[in-house]
Amino acid sequence: MAKCWEMRGCDAEMMATCPHNHPGEKCSSRCAFAACDRPTHAQTSDPALIFAPSIDRRRAIKEGCTFCAFFLTHGPQMPASE
Repeated sequence: MAKCWEMRGCDAEMMATCPHNHPGEKCSSRCAFAACDRPTHAQTSDPALIFAPSIDRRRAIKEGCTFCAFFLTHGPQMPASE
């Protein structure tokens, strides 16, 4: 099952013409379809979460996820350095 930060908010037809639907491009937080309606979504301004170096923000498909407490707490972690 896909994680919420791995899913775009638009359908397949919309993704075909979306300028953000390219590898490495995040859905803009200004896009109405990128808004998260999940009950776990909670925007945060906690600097400890926002600037935590262990979170792999590259894996979030939407910009809004990078300020979501759920993603920042439960999301993917950076690989351990060797």
